[in-house]
Amino acid sequence: MQHNVLILDFGSQYTQLIARRVRELNIFCEIFPFNHFPDDLSSYKAVILSGSPYSVRADDAPHPDLSQIRGKLPLLAVCYGAQYLAHFNGGEVAPSNIREYGRANLSFIKEDELFLEEVALNSQVWMSHSDTIKQLPTNGVRLASTKDVENAAYRIEGESTYAIQFHPEVYHSVDGKQILENFLVRIAQVPQNFTPNAFVEDCVKELQEKVKNDKVVLGLSGGVDSTVAAVLLHKAIGKNLYCIFVNNGLLRKNEFENVLHQYKDMGLNVKGVDASERFLSALDGIEEPEAKRKAIGRVFIEVFDDEAHRIEDVKWLAQGTIYPDVIESVSVKGPSATIKSHHNVGGLPDYMKLQIVEPLRMLFKDEVRRVGKTLGIDPELLGRHPFPGPGLSIRILGAITPEKVRILQEVDAVFINGLKEHGLYDKVWQAGAILLPVNSVGVMGDERTYEKVVALRAVESTDGMTADWVHLPYEFLMKISNEIINKVKGVNRVVYDISSKPPATIEWE
Repeated sequence: MQHNVLILDFGSQYTQLIARRVRELNIFCEIFPFNHFPDDLSSYKAVILSGSPYSVRADDAPHPDLSQIRGKLPLLAVCYGAQYLAHFNGGEVAPSNIREYGRANLSFIKEDELFLEEVALNSQVWMSHSDTIKQLPTNGVRLASTKDVENAAYRIEGESTYAIQFHPEVYHSVDGKQILENFLVRIAQVPQNFTPNAFVEDCVKELQEKVKNDKVVLGLSGGVDSTVAAVLLHKAIGKNLYCIFVNNGLLRKNEFENVLHQYKDMGLNVKGVDASERFLSALDGIEEPEAKRKAIGRVFIEVFDDEAHRIEDVKWLAQGTIYPDVIESVSVKGPSATIKSHHNVGGLPDYMKLQIVEPLRMLFKDEVRRVGKTLGIDPELLGRHPFPGPGLSIRILGAITPEKVRILQEVDAVFINGLKEHGLYDKVWQAGAILLPVNSVGVMGDERTYEKVVALRAVESTDGMTADWVHLPYEFLMKISNEIINKVKGVNRVVYDISSKPPATIEWE
């Protein structure tokens, strides 16, 4: 893989978005913490400094060593990065009289500057800072201003260093993508060769060189990531790939049989293992969400290890880890705070003497789907909504019982099938039902009922990092609610979750 662009992360909420915008230009990039990036920068063509929640004037402000970058590689400093270059290089950064946050317009653009070519006067940009650059750094040349921000963009004379106090990566910055393209393609001359076809070609070659004639075992989940990883490996090593699809008893209704059939039709060497009772037994009496995840992870490894031992001389374990998983495992201040355990990240117990291979670890979710399309995978499989590794266990709040699983599987089937029948499934990024740990009073016929409440959840997102709830039509929700209550014994009330991420998460546990 050609490491074209290095993005240094200073803790901004937008850092991953910078990477996504760069990838949209068919340019490969990687994110590293500002205080822990590669010593050898010879393969990089350009560097981008991200924003940050810190002030450059603070004692604990991120302070990178740019000695191998400044003046040696084209450099774009965004927001905090722009203020950092000014503050420590002869300029002045001071608290702004007003908080510069939200939409602004470029009221001045310096003419004949390649960096701002094809960017129109009054172009809307997105500001997000409480400090501002009062004086440019030594040899600084002002390139753009807004009504309230005199030094909205600048460059440093004598080197390919550019800086902006707004965020080009967010969609509110109308010409943000054009600015990134000007810097990366026209100024830094980075090749635009990161395409799905190129990725497949490079990945297959790398897998063949890495794995050689060794056997690889892969745990399939039915999701997009493990499916694409399996097809890539199958393309690279053929019969030496052994896939295991474990039924943990917490899958969607009929999912184990349906997905197993799909995989076999794809020519994959796959074995289905029904370990439902083992998982449900391990979950008996456990209510705390993280404890559920750990119990499921432990049993999965035990079941998987049992099956892997049936394969002679297996050397590698393949995983469907994707780039957001990798990024979230590291932060600019050390390991990220654990919100929820990743089901497929975090290493293996010592007794599993297998090496790890992760074909997708440098791809975002939408890129995984594009690679899958290039590989000719069934669009229905590629279009599947994300489904959590712990399955329905984290959609059943409180203790797990077989009866609760049955109820939720039935409810989920009504909801998901309804979305498909009404042409709404592909307009939703992820949908599911949650069984709440409360009963409510209802009336069915002339009888009083005291039964379960379920919540329906549907969100739109690109990669799951942020998500908005979907405005499903009232008529649809009414129909689905009636169908659930009439068809699923044990449920007498349906609610719809209208929380966005953040502050809520997509899953309830």
